[in-house]
Amino acid sequence: MTAILGSILSFIVAISLLVAVHEFGHYIVGRWCGMKVLRFSIGFGKPLWTWVAGRDRTEYCVSAIPLGGYVKFLDERESPVDPADQGRAFTHRPVLQRIAVLLAGPMFNFLFAFVAYWALFVYGIPTVKPEVGEVSPGSYAEAAGLEYGDRILRIGKRDTGDWETALVALLGDLVADGRVVIEVEGDDGYRRSTVLDVGSDAARLTEPGLLFEGLGFTPWQPPAVVGSVDDSGAAAAAGITEGDRIVAIAGERVGNFADLQRIVAERPDREVAVTLLRDGAETELPVTLGSRDVDGRQVGFMGIGVAAGGDHWYMRKFGPVSAIGEAMQRTWTATGFTVSMLTRMVTGDVSVKNISGPIRIAQYAGDSAASGVNAFLSFLAIVSISLGVLNLLPIPLLDGGQIVYQTVELVKGSPLSDRSQIVGQQVGIFALLLLMTFAFYNDIAGMLGQ
Repeated sequence: MTAILGSILSFIVAISLLVAVHEFGHYIVGRWCGMKVLRFSIGFGKPLWTWVAGRDRTEYCVSAIPLGGYVKFLDERESPVDPADQGRAFTHRPVLQRIAVLLAGPMFNFLFAFVAYWALFVYGIPTVKPEVGEVSPGSYAEAAGLEYGDRILRIGKRDTGDWETALVALLGDLVADGRVVIEVEGDDGYRRSTVLDVGSDAARLTEPGLLFEGLGFTPWQPPAVVGSVDDSGAAAAAGITEGDRIVAIAGERVGNFADLQRIVAERPDREVAVTLLRDGAETELPVTLGSRDVDGRQVGFMGIGVAAGGDHWYMRKFGPVSAIGEAMQRTWTATGFTVSMLTRMVTGDVSVKNISGPIRIAQYAGDSAASGVNAFLSFLAIVSISLGVLNLLPIPLLDGGQIVYQTVELVKGSPLSDRSQIVGQQVGIFALLLLMTFAFYNDIAGMLGQ
Protein backbone atom coordinates (compact mmCIF):
# COMPACT_ATOMS: atom_id res chain seq x y z
CA MET A 1 0.00 0.00 0.00
CA THR A 2 2.87 2.37 0.84
CA ALA A 3 4.40 1.75 -2.59
CA ILE A 4 1.08 2.46 -4.33
CA LEU A 5 0.59 5.70 -2.41
CA GLY A 6 4.17 6.69 -3.20
CA SER A 7 3.58 6.08 -6.91
CA ILE A 8 0.37 8.13 -6.88
CA LEU A 9 2.03 11.01 -5.03
CA SER A 10 5.06 10.92 -7.34
CA PHE A 11 2.75 10.90 -10.37
CA ILE A 12 0.80 13.92 -9.10
CA VAL A 13 4.01 15.84 -8.36
CA ALA A 14 5.49 15.00 -11.77
CA ILE A 15 2.39 15.80 -13.84
CA SER A 16 1.59 18.97 -11.88
CA LEU A 17 5.14 20.26 -12.28
CA LEU A 18 5.38 19.50 -16.01
CA VAL A 19 1.90 20.88 -16.72
CA ALA A 20 2.80 24.04 -14.79
CA VAL A 21 5.92 24.43 -16.95
CA HIS A 22 3.93 23.85 -20.16
CA GLU A 23 1.11 26.24 -19.27
CA PHE A 24 3.55 28.86 -17.98
CA GLY A 25 5.05 28.91 -21.47
CA HIS A 26 1.64 29.77 -22.96
CA TYR A 27 0.97 32.24 -20.15
CA ILE A 28 4.18 34.24 -20.20
CA VAL A 29 4.44 34.51 -23.98
CA GLY A 30 0.77 35.49 -24.14
CA ARG A 31 1.44 38.24 -21.60
CA TRP A 32 4.48 39.40 -23.59
CA CYS A 33 2.25 39.60 -26.69
CA GLY A 34 -0.27 41.80 -24.89
CA MET A 35 -3.01 39.20 -24.40
CA LYS A 36 -5.27 39.26 -21.37
CA VAL A 37 -5.13 36.12 -19.25
CA LEU A 38 -8.36 35.25 -17.43
CA ARG A 39 -7.28 32.04 -15.71
CA PHE A 40 -4.15 29.92 -15.17
CA SER A 41 -5.16 26.50 -13.84
CA ILE A 42 -3.12 23.48 -12.82
CA GLY A 43 -5.56 20.59 -13.13
CA PHE A 44 -9.08 20.40 -14.50
CA GLY A 45 -12.50 20.50 -12.89
CA LYS A 46 -13.54 22.35 -9.75
CA PRO A 47 -10.91 24.79 -8.40
CA LEU A 48 -9.66 23.72 -4.97
CA TRP A 49 -7.64 26.88 -4.42
CA THR A 50 -7.88 30.22 -6.23
CA TRP A 51 -5.75 33.35 -6.00
CA VAL A 52 -6.68 36.52 -7.92
CA ALA A 53 -3.87 38.96 -8.72
CA GLY A 54 -2.62 41.59 -11.16
CA ARG A 55 -4.33 44.49 -12.89
CA ASP A 56 -6.15 41.99 -15.13
CA ARG A 57 -7.46 40.16 -12.03
CA THR A 58 -6.15 36.85 -13.37
CA GLU A 59 -7.33 33.75 -11.49
CA TYR A 60 -4.54 31.34 -10.53
CA CYS A 61 -6.09 27.97 -9.65
CA VAL A 62 -5.23 24.49 -8.46
CA SER A 63 -8.09 22.27 -9.61
CA ALA A 64 -9.41 18.87 -8.55
CA ILE A 65 -8.25 16.62 -11.41
CA PRO A 66 -4.41 16.63 -11.61
CA LEU A 67 -4.18 15.30 -15.18
CA GLY A 68 -3.52 18.51 -17.08
CA GLY A 69 -4.12 22.23 -16.95
CA TYR A 70 -4.92 25.22 -19.07
CA VAL A 71 -4.48 28.95 -19.63
CA LYS A 72 -7.68 30.80 -20.53
CA PHE A 73 -7.13 33.91 -22.62
CA LEU A 74 -9.72 36.57 -23.35
CA ASP A 75 -11.40 35.34 -26.56
CA GLU A 76 -14.24 36.94 -28.51
CA ARG A 77 -15.36 33.50 -29.68
CA GLU A 78 -16.43 32.69 -26.11
CA SER A 79 -17.89 36.00 -24.90
CA PRO A 80 -18.16 39.64 -25.92
CA VAL A 81 -15.00 41.68 -25.38
CA ASP A 82 -15.25 44.83 -23.28
CA PRO A 83 -14.30 47.95 -25.29
CA ALA A 84 -11.55 48.63 -22.76
CA ASP A 85 -9.96 45.28 -23.69
CA GLN A 86 -10.14 45.69 -27.45
CA GLY A 87 -6.97 44.33 -29.03
CA ARG A 88 -6.10 42.17 -26.02
CA ALA A 89 -8.15 39.08 -26.92
CA PHE A 90 -6.32 36.04 -28.32
CA THR A 91 -8.13 36.43 -31.66
CA HIS A 92 -7.30 40.14 -31.82
CA ARG A 93 -3.55 39.60 -31.87
CA PRO A 94 -1.54 39.00 -35.07
CA VAL A 95 -1.44 35.39 -36.29
CA LEU A 96 2.32 35.05 -35.75
CA GLN A 97 1.87 36.07 -32.10
CA ARG A 98 -0.85 33.45 -31.67
CA ILE A 99 1.44 30.81 -33.16
CA ALA A 100 4.22 31.93 -30.80
CA VAL A 101 1.88 31.49 -27.81
CA LEU A 102 0.84 28.01 -28.97
CA LEU A 103 4.45 26.96 -29.57
CA ALA A 104 5.57 28.27 -26.19
CA GLY A 105 4.02 25.41 -24.16
CA PRO A 106 5.92 22.59 -25.90
CA MET A 107 9.06 24.72 -26.12
CA PHE A 108 9.03 25.23 -22.35
CA ASN A 109 8.77 21.44 -21.93
CA PHE A 110 11.93 21.06 -24.01
CA LEU A 111 13.56 23.88 -22.02
CA PHE A 112 12.71 22.10 -18.76
CA ALA A 113 14.33 18.90 -20.05
CA PHE A 114 17.46 20.86 -21.01
CA VAL A 115 17.69 22.45 -17.54
CA ALA A 116 17.13 19.05 -15.88
CA TYR A 117 19.90 17.43 -17.92
CA TRP A 118 22.19 20.40 -17.28
CA ALA A 119 21.66 20.05 -13.51
CA LEU A 120 22.31 16.29 -13.72
CA PHE A 121 25.55 16.75 -15.66
CA VAL A 122 26.79 19.46 -13.27
CA TYR A 123 25.93 17.39 -10.19
CA GLY A 124 27.29 14.20 -11.73
CA ILE A 125 25.57 11.08 -13.00
CA PRO A 126 26.84 7.62 -11.93
CA THR A 127 27.00 5.95 -15.33
CA VAL A 128 27.20 2.22 -16.04
CA LYS A 129 29.23 1.40 -19.14
CA PRO A 130 27.32 -0.55 -21.80
CA GLU A 131 28.60 -4.09 -21.38
CA VAL A 132 27.18 -7.47 -22.30
CA GLY A 133 26.05 -9.73 -19.48
CA GLU A 134 24.74 -13.28 -19.79
CA VAL A 135 24.23 -14.48 -23.40
CA SER A 136 21.43 -17.01 -24.05
CA PRO A 137 22.22 -20.09 -26.16
CA GLY A 138 20.63 -20.08 -29.61
CA SER A 139 19.85 -16.36 -29.47
CA TYR A 140 20.48 -13.51 -31.90
CA ALA A 141 23.24 -12.33 -29.57
CA GLU A 142 25.01 -15.71 -29.64
CA ALA A 143 24.68 -15.84 -33.44
CA ALA A 144 26.37 -12.43 -33.59
CA GLY A 145 29.24 -13.69 -31.45
CA LEU A 146 28.58 -11.47 -28.44
CA GLU A 147 30.25 -12.71 -25.26
CA TYR A 148 29.94 -12.03 -21.56
CA GLY A 149 31.93 -8.92 -20.64
CA ASP A 150 32.05 -7.40 -24.15
CA ARG A 151 32.02 -3.61 -23.89
CA ILE A 152 29.85 -1.91 -26.53
CA LEU A 153 31.93 0.93 -28.01
CA ARG A 154 29.85 1.91 -31.01
CA ILE A 155 26.46 1.13 -32.53
CA GLY A 156 26.12 2.11 -36.17
CA LYS A 157 27.65 5.57 -36.44
CA ARG A 158 27.18 6.50 -32.79
CA ASP A 159 29.72 6.18 -29.96
CA THR A 160 28.16 4.63 -26.87
CA GLY A 161 29.57 5.79 -23.57
CA ASP A 162 26.53 4.85 -21.52
CA TRP A 163 23.50 2.57 -21.69
CA GLU A 164 21.04 5.36 -22.51
CA THR A 165 22.97 6.30 -25.65
CA ALA A 166 23.44 2.64 -26.53
CA LEU A 167 19.72 1.88 -26.19
CA VAL A 168 18.69 4.83 -28.37
CA ALA A 169 21.13 3.75 -31.08
CA LEU A 170 20.22 0.06 -30.73
CA LEU A 171 16.48 0.65 -31.07
CA GLY A 172 16.92 3.20 -33.84
CA ASP A 173 18.98 0.86 -36.02
CA LEU A 174 16.87 -2.17 -35.10
CA VAL A 175 13.60 -0.71 -36.35
CA ALA A 176 15.25 0.81 -39.43
CA ASP A 177 16.10 -2.48 -41.16
CA GLY A 178 16.41 -5.19 -38.50
CA ARG A 179 20.23 -5.04 -38.54
CA VAL A 180 22.49 -3.47 -35.93
CA VAL A 181 26.22 -3.07 -36.53
CA ILE A 182 28.03 -3.17 -33.19
CA GLU A 183 31.68 -2.56 -32.35
CA VAL A 184 32.73 -4.22 -29.10
CA GLU A 185 35.86 -4.70 -27.03
CA GLY A 186 36.41 -8.04 -25.32
CA ASP A 187 38.02 -8.74 -21.96
CA ASP A 188 41.30 -9.26 -23.81
CA GLY A 189 41.19 -5.71 -25.22
CA TYR A 190 40.62 -6.92 -28.78
CA ARG A 191 38.12 -4.84 -30.77
CA ARG A 192 35.82 -6.38 -33.32
CA SER A 193 32.64 -5.58 -35.27
CA THR A 194 29.60 -7.80 -35.48
CA VAL A 195 26.00 -7.62 -36.68
CA LEU A 196 22.80 -8.33 -34.74
CA ASP A 197 20.38 -9.40 -37.46
CA VAL A 198 16.78 -9.92 -36.32
CA GLY A 199 15.11 -9.43 -39.70
CA SER A 200 11.33 -9.09 -39.53
CA ASP A 201 11.33 -9.77 -35.78
CA ALA A 202 12.29 -6.15 -35.03
CA ALA A 203 8.77 -4.85 -34.34
CA ARG A 204 8.08 -7.58 -31.77
CA LEU A 205 11.30 -6.80 -29.94
CA THR A 206 10.17 -3.20 -29.42
CA GLU A 207 7.40 -4.34 -27.08
CA PRO A 208 8.06 -3.18 -23.49
CA GLY A 209 10.44 -5.49 -21.67
CA LEU A 210 11.20 -7.74 -24.66
CA LEU A 211 14.29 -6.10 -26.15
CA PHE A 212 17.07 -7.85 -24.24
CA GLU A 213 15.10 -11.05 -23.74
CA GLY A 214 14.43 -11.19 -27.47
CA LEU A 215 18.00 -10.37 -28.46
CA GLY A 216 19.27 -12.95 -26.01
CA PHE A 217 21.55 -11.04 -23.68
CA THR A 218 21.32 -8.98 -20.54
CA PRO A 219 23.14 -5.77 -19.67
CA TRP A 220 26.15 -6.52 -17.50
CA GLN A 221 25.46 -6.58 -13.78
CA PRO A 222 27.75 -7.35 -10.86
CA PRO A 223 28.28 -11.12 -10.49
CA ALA A 224 27.05 -12.68 -7.26
CA VAL A 225 30.44 -12.48 -5.57
CA VAL A 226 30.24 -11.84 -1.83
CA GLY A 227 31.98 -8.60 -0.90
CA SER A 228 30.88 -8.33 2.71
CA VAL A 229 29.09 -10.50 5.28
CA ASP A 230 26.87 -9.26 8.09
CA ASP A 231 28.09 -11.09 11.21
CA SER A 232 24.51 -11.37 12.50
CA GLY A 233 22.98 -12.46 9.18
CA ALA A 234 21.95 -15.79 7.67
CA ALA A 235 25.01 -16.02 5.41
CA ALA A 236 27.47 -15.73 8.28
CA ALA A 237 25.59 -18.35 10.29
CA ALA A 238 25.82 -20.77 7.33
CA GLY A 239 29.54 -20.23 6.82
CA ILE A 240 29.49 -18.07 3.66
CA THR A 241 32.59 -15.85 3.46
CA GLU A 242 33.90 -12.93 1.42
CA GLY A 243 35.03 -13.93 -2.06
CA ASP A 244 32.52 -16.77 -2.44
CA ARG A 245 30.63 -16.69 -5.77
CA ILE A 246 27.04 -17.87 -5.44
CA VAL A 247 25.93 -19.76 -8.57
CA ALA A 248 22.58 -21.26 -7.47
CA ILE A 249 19.96 -20.95 -4.75
CA ALA A 250 17.27 -23.58 -4.20
CA GLY A 251 18.18 -25.12 -7.54
CA GLU A 252 17.68 -21.82 -9.40
CA ARG A 253 20.67 -20.52 -11.35
CA VAL A 254 22.19 -17.22 -10.17
CA GLY A 255 23.84 -15.26 -12.99
CA ASN A 256 24.38 -11.97 -11.17
CA PHE A 257 23.71 -10.16 -7.94
CA ALA A 258 20.27 -9.01 -9.14
CA ASP A 259 19.25 -12.66 -9.60
CA LEU A 260 20.43 -13.40 -6.07
CA GLN A 261 18.41 -10.53 -4.60
CA ARG A 262 15.25 -11.61 -6.44
CA ILE A 263 15.51 -15.28 -5.47
CA VAL A 264 16.28 -14.53 -1.82
CA ALA A 265 13.50 -11.92 -1.57
CA GLU A 266 10.93 -14.50 -2.67
CA ARG A 267 11.85 -16.91 0.18
CA PRO A 268 11.65 -15.20 3.60
CA ASP A 269 12.41 -17.42 6.62
CA ARG A 270 12.98 -20.51 4.44
CA GLU A 271 15.88 -22.95 4.42
CA VAL A 272 17.46 -23.12 0.97
CA ALA A 273 20.43 -24.90 -0.57
CA VAL A 274 23.07 -22.38 -1.69
CA THR A 275 25.61 -23.55 -4.27
CA LEU A 276 28.80 -21.50 -4.40
CA LEU A 277 32.29 -21.52 -5.84
CA ARG A 278 35.15 -21.25 -3.36
CA ASP A 279 38.80 -21.57 -4.42
CA GLY A 280 37.69 -23.11 -7.71
CA ALA A 281 35.62 -25.85 -6.06
CA GLU A 282 31.82 -26.06 -5.91
CA THR A 283 30.25 -26.25 -2.45
CA GLU A 284 26.65 -26.51 -1.29
CA LEU A 285 25.54 -25.07 2.04
CA PRO A 286 22.12 -25.08 3.77
CA VAL A 287 21.09 -21.50 4.61
CA THR A 288 18.08 -20.43 6.69
CA LEU A 289 17.19 -17.04 5.27
CA GLY A 290 16.11 -14.15 7.42
CA SER A 291 13.32 -11.70 6.63
CA ARG A 292 12.50 -8.03 6.92
CA ASP A 293 9.53 -5.78 6.25
CA VAL A 294 9.60 -3.82 2.99
CA ASP A 295 6.53 -1.72 2.19
CA GLY A 296 4.29 -3.88 4.32
CA ARG A 297 5.43 -7.31 3.09
CA GLN A 298 8.05 -9.77 4.26
CA VAL A 299 11.02 -10.34 1.96
CA GLY A 300 13.94 -12.72 2.33
CA PHE A 301 17.29 -11.46 3.58
CA MET A 302 20.71 -13.15 3.51
CA GLY A 303 22.99 -10.49 4.97
CA ILE A 304 25.67 -10.07 2.29
CA GLY A 305 26.94 -7.23 0.12
CA VAL A 306 28.16 -7.20 -3.48
CA ALA A 307 31.89 -7.19 -4.19
CA ALA A 308 33.08 -3.83 -5.50
CA GLY A 309 35.78 -3.35 -8.07
CA GLY A 310 36.27 -3.40 -11.80
CA ASP A 311 36.02 -0.69 -14.41
CA HIS A 312 32.30 -0.98 -15.07
CA TRP A 313 31.02 2.47 -14.21
CA TYR A 314 32.15 6.07 -13.99
CA MET A 315 30.90 9.45 -12.81
CA ARG A 316 29.78 11.56 -15.76
CA LYS A 317 30.29 15.14 -14.57
CA PHE A 318 30.91 18.47 -16.31
CA GLY A 319 31.48 22.09 -15.41
CA PRO A 320 28.58 24.56 -15.65
CA VAL A 321 29.66 25.78 -19.11
CA SER A 322 30.58 22.45 -20.73
CA ALA A 323 27.38 20.91 -19.31
CA ILE A 324 25.36 23.24 -21.56
CA GLY A 325 26.50 21.46 -24.72
CA GLU A 326 26.01 18.03 -23.18
CA ALA A 327 22.48 18.93 -22.01
CA MET A 328 21.58 20.32 -25.44
CA GLN A 329 22.85 17.14 -27.11
CA ARG A 330 20.96 14.87 -24.70
CA THR A 331 17.72 16.86 -25.14
CA TRP A 332 18.08 16.85 -28.92
CA THR A 333 18.79 13.10 -29.02
CA ALA A 334 15.87 12.24 -26.72
CA THR A 335 13.51 14.45 -28.73
CA GLY A 336 14.58 12.92 -32.04
CA PHE A 337 14.22 9.43 -30.59
CA THR A 338 10.69 10.18 -29.33
CA VAL A 339 9.63 11.57 -32.71
CA SER A 340 11.17 8.57 -34.50
CA MET A 341 9.40 6.04 -32.26
CA LEU A 342 6.02 7.77 -32.63
CA THR A 343 6.42 7.87 -36.40
CA ARG A 344 7.35 4.21 -36.53
CA MET A 345 4.36 3.27 -34.38
CA VAL A 346 2.17 4.74 -37.10
CA THR A 347 3.98 2.71 -39.79
CA GLY A 348 3.90 -0.47 -37.68
CA ASP A 349 7.67 -0.73 -37.23
CA VAL A 350 7.37 -0.17 -33.47
CA SER A 351 4.81 -1.83 -31.18
CA VAL A 352 1.93 0.38 -30.04
CA LYS A 353 2.28 -1.35 -26.67
CA ASN A 354 4.86 1.34 -25.90
CA ILE A 355 2.06 3.89 -25.49
CA SER A 356 1.76 4.40 -21.73
CA GLY A 357 -1.20 5.68 -19.75
CA PRO A 358 -1.40 7.17 -16.25
CA ILE A 359 -1.12 3.81 -14.47
CA ARG A 360 2.22 2.85 -16.00
CA ILE A 361 3.53 6.41 -15.80
CA ALA A 362 2.64 6.45 -12.11
CA GLN A 363 4.59 3.21 -11.63
CA TYR A 364 7.62 4.70 -13.40
CA ALA A 365 7.29 7.88 -11.34
CA GLY A 366 7.18 5.93 -8.09
CA ASP A 367 10.13 3.71 -9.03
CA SER A 368 12.27 6.65 -10.13
CA ALA A 369 11.39 8.71 -7.04
CA ALA A 370 12.33 5.76 -4.82
CA SER A 371 15.67 5.49 -6.65
CA GLY A 372 16.71 9.03 -5.75
CA VAL A 373 16.79 12.59 -7.07
CA ASN A 374 18.92 11.76 -10.13
CA ALA A 375 16.55 9.05 -11.36
CA PHE A 376 13.44 11.16 -10.73
CA LEU A 377 14.93 14.17 -12.52
CA SER A 378 15.85 11.97 -15.50
CA PHE A 379 12.28 10.64 -15.52
CA LEU A 380 10.88 14.18 -15.48
CA ALA A 381 13.13 15.17 -18.40
CA ILE A 382 11.97 12.26 -20.55
CA VAL A 383 8.28 12.79 -19.75
CA SER A 384 8.63 16.53 -20.38
CA ILE A 385 10.08 15.84 -23.83
CA SER A 386 7.25 13.38 -24.53
CA LEU A 387 4.65 15.99 -23.52
CA GLY A 388 6.31 18.54 -25.77
CA VAL A 389 6.33 16.20 -28.76
CA LEU A 390 2.77 14.95 -28.22
CA ASN A 391 1.41 18.48 -27.95
CA LEU A 392 2.94 19.33 -31.32
CA LEU A 393 1.01 16.58 -33.09
CA PRO A 394 -1.38 18.09 -35.69
CA ILE A 395 -4.49 17.10 -33.72
CA PRO A 396 -7.01 19.98 -33.44
CA LEU A 397 -7.44 19.75 -29.65
CA LEU A 398 -3.66 19.95 -29.11
CA ASP A 399 -1.27 22.86 -29.62
CA GLY A 400 -0.06 21.37 -32.90
CA GLY A 401 -3.58 21.29 -34.36
CA GLN A 402 -4.22 24.88 -33.32
CA ILE A 403 -0.95 25.91 -34.94
CA VAL A 404 -2.19 24.30 -38.16
CA TYR A 405 -5.41 26.37 -37.94
CA GLN A 406 -3.42 29.57 -37.39
CA THR A 407 -1.05 28.76 -40.25
CA VAL A 408 -3.99 28.21 -42.63
CA GLU A 409 -5.40 31.58 -41.57
CA LEU A 410 -2.01 33.19 -42.19
CA VAL A 411 -1.87 31.73 -45.70
CA LYS A 412 -5.47 32.34 -46.79
CA GLY A 413 -5.96 35.64 -44.99
CA SER A 414 -9.04 34.56 -43.03
CA PRO A 415 -9.92 31.97 -40.36
CA LEU A 416 -11.19 28.52 -41.25
CA SER A 417 -14.97 28.27 -41.42
CA ASP A 418 -16.85 27.25 -38.29
CA ARG A 419 -17.86 24.00 -39.98
CA SER A 420 -14.24 23.11 -40.81
CA GLN A 421 -13.20 23.78 -37.22
CA ILE A 422 -16.06 21.66 -35.84
CA VAL A 423 -15.12 18.75 -38.12
CA GLY A 424 -11.49 19.14 -37.05
CA GLN A 425 -12.47 19.06 -33.38
CA GLN A 426 -14.50 15.90 -33.95
CA VAL A 427 -11.52 14.25 -35.64
CA GLY A 428 -9.30 15.43 -32.79
CA ILE A 429 -11.62 14.02 -30.13
CA PHE A 430 -11.70 10.66 -31.96
CA ALA A 431 -7.89 10.60 -32.27
CA LEU A 432 -7.39 11.42 -28.58
CA LEU A 433 -9.95 8.82 -27.50
CA LEU A 434 -8.17 6.24 -29.65
CA LEU A 435 -4.83 7.21 -28.11
CA MET A 436 -6.25 7.04 -24.58
CA THR A 437 -7.83 3.66 -25.32
CA PHE A 438 -4.48 2.25 -26.43
CA ALA A 439 -2.79 3.74 -23.35
CA PHE A 440 -5.27 2.35 -20.82
CA TYR A 441 -5.38 -1.04 -22.56
CA ASN A 442 -1.58 -1.28 -22.41
CA ASP A 443 -1.59 -0.27 -18.74
CA ILE A 444 -4.19 -2.89 -17.81
CA ALA A 445 -2.58 -5.58 -19.97
CA GLY A 446 0.73 -4.84 -18.28
CA MET A 447 -0.83 -5.22 -14.84
CA LEU A 448 -2.32 -8.56 -15.89
CA GLY A 449 1.04 -9.71 -17.30
CA GLN A 450 -0.18 -9.96 -20.90
